[in-house]
Formats: sequence, structure tokens, C-alpha cells
Amino acid sequence: MTTLLRRHRERAWDVAAIAFALLLVLSVAAGTEGMTTTRTVVSILVGVVGAVSLWWRRRWPIEIAVALAVCTILTDAVGGAELVAVFTVATRKSWRVTTAVVVLHLAASMIWTILWVEQSIAYTAMASLAFLSIPAAWGIVVKSRREVIDSLRERAERAEHESNLRAETVRGLERERIAREMHDALAHRISLVSLHAGALEVRPDVGAKEVEAIASTIRLGAHGALEDLREILGVLRSGVAASARPQPGVADIGELIEDSEKAGTRVSFVDELPSGATLTPSVSRTVHRVIQEGLTNARKHAPGLPVRCGLTTAGDELRVWLENGLGTEGFAAVPGSRSGMIGLSERVELAGGRIEYGIARRGDGVVYRLEAWLPCPK
Repeated sequence: MTTLLRRHRERAWDVAAIAFALLLVLSVAAGTEGMTTTRTVVSILVGVVGAVSLWWRRRWPIEIAVALAVCTILTDAVGGAELVAVFTVATRKSWRVTTAVVVLHLAASMIWTILWVEQSIAYTAMASLAFLSIPAAWGIVVKSRREVIDSLRERAERAEHESNLRAETVRGLERERIAREMHDALAHRISLVSLHAGALEVRPDVGAKEVEAIASTIRLGAHGALEDLREILGVLRSGVAASARPQPGVADIGELIEDSEKAGTRVSFVDELPSGATLTPSVSRTVHRVIQEGLTNARKHAPGLPVRCGLTTAGDELRVWLENGLGTEGFAAVPGSRSGMIGLSERVELAGGRIEYGIARRGDGVVYRLEAWLPCPK
């Protein structure tokens, strides 16, 4: 719609320019007492043709201006079209081209004076220069203003585009954060549910009380998983980044160990943090996630084998470590997304720490070891 309106506006200006040129043709025709009939007719025809040619001035501004300069040698009836042509060149071309066109029309006016008029060439040159300078200067101003507006419009569009890119980046980061939270929160609980359900499957001789206890644990784990999922989905719907419940930290590691032991994993935890040590919420939450991910992976890939983990300080760093044996004989493997360690590495790096994990040798055997170092304020 905007392009169509601009085209109509341009055509309206073209019609106005042609009308202006035709009025000057009529004024010149009215003052032809001393001219022959043939010359008068030629002047009027050339003036009309010059005026009509302005319809194409936007497509061929220089060509129209040069043609009108040639017509100026024959008659001064194209004076109006000449001014419009110079203005058009000034609005669309550089100032050097505009100057060349003005000089060309100035020379044509002087030739016209020599051929048809008995008056001073200097007077004609000054008068023509004065008349041609007005549309040339006006056109240069219009061109400069148009360039400024186009530049501002381009900057606004670029700023809007960059703003959209930043918003999309923020949304992507938020989606990744929510995905990590979903993995951390649900993987731990679902793995517990899977292990307890697997225990019922492989032990058909379990007593009624033990079945009741395991079923209660499964129910509580499923309920907790649903609560976590409901909270995460609520964040997605509302767009509120902050969690509705307090985020877990070092103080909640005991609950993780208790859940793992209920699932049949023996966990020994060594807490060597100095008394009175304070951790930032980000570091405390990251420590909890490291222990949680390590226990979850141990239950998935080495169920039934003991796990050792602990916290200690080394200089200005907090060291979180966890190790477990290898082997899954006699157990059904719990499926995993294989993206937990990737998300955990990103979380540790965002907290300003570093992480290492993999198979390590311990004495005569090998273990899977997970270690993370996080900044620890003194």
C-alpha cells in the first residue's frame, strides 16, 4: 500500500511539472510578435514535446536534461521543462553531475542568445545561472534530506532486526535453561521410579509390606515428578523465568542421598566444607545439580554398586567429586538422553567453574569419576 501511494504521489508531481512547463510554453507563445510563423510553430511544438518528456524524467534524468539543453538552442519555450529537468538531476545524481548539467544548459542558453537574440551574452549568462542555480540547489537539499531519512529508516530497521535477534537469542537461552531444569528435576525422580518398579519385577517373592513400601516410594516419586513438570510448564505458559519454589542447594544433598539409598544404592558422603562457609545461591545450586546428576547416572549405568561423593575446598575453589564402580550385570538399563553431562558442563561453566568426568583408575580397578571445581568465596 505504501509503494502504491508513493507511486501515485510521484505521478501527481509529474503532472504538475508538465503543467508548469506548458504554462511557460504558452507565455512564450504569447510574446512572439517579432517571430515568423514557422519559428513560432516550431517553438511551440518543441516546448510541448519538452514538457511531455518530463513524464519520463525519473527513469532517464540525464538523458532528458541533455535533450532539453539541445532544445534550448532552438527556443526558450522549454525554459520551464529545463528547470524541472535540472531539479530532477540534482535529486538523483551527485553534485558533480548536477554541476555538469547546469554548465551544459548555461552554454545552450548562451548559444541561443547568439543565434536568436540581440542582447549581451554576459547578461544572458548571469540570468541563466541565477535561474538554473535555484532548482539545482533545491534538488541538492531534497536529495540530502532524502538520504538522511533513508539512513534513519535503515538504522531503525537494522535496530529492530538486531532487537529481534537478541530477543530470539534470549528465548533460545531460556528454552535451554528450562530444558536443563526439566532434565535435572525429572531424570532424578524418574530414575528412582524406574529402579523401584524394576525391583518389583525382578523380585516376585517380595513380601506385602515391602511391596507396599516400594509402591509408596513409586507414588511419591511420580507425584514429585508431576509437581516438577507442572511447575516447569507453568513457567513456560506464564513466561516468568523465576521458579515458584525455592531452588535446591547444598542443604538438600541429604535428601538426594536418602532417595538413592532407598533405591538400593549405598552412598557415602564426605563433607569437608569449613564451618561457617557461605556459598552463593548459584554455586550452591550447581553443587546440588552435580551431585544429583552423578547419583542419577550411577543408578542408571551402575545400579546396585556403591557411590562415594563429597565436598572439599582447595584454595579459593570448592571441589565437588563423585565416583562409582562400573558394570550393569543383572540389571535392566534405564534409558537416558545422553545430554545430562552436556547440560551440567554448561551449568558449571556459567557458574565460573570447570568440570571433568570419565573413567579413572583406582588401585587395581577402574571407576567412573565426576569432579567439578567452583568458585568459593572465603
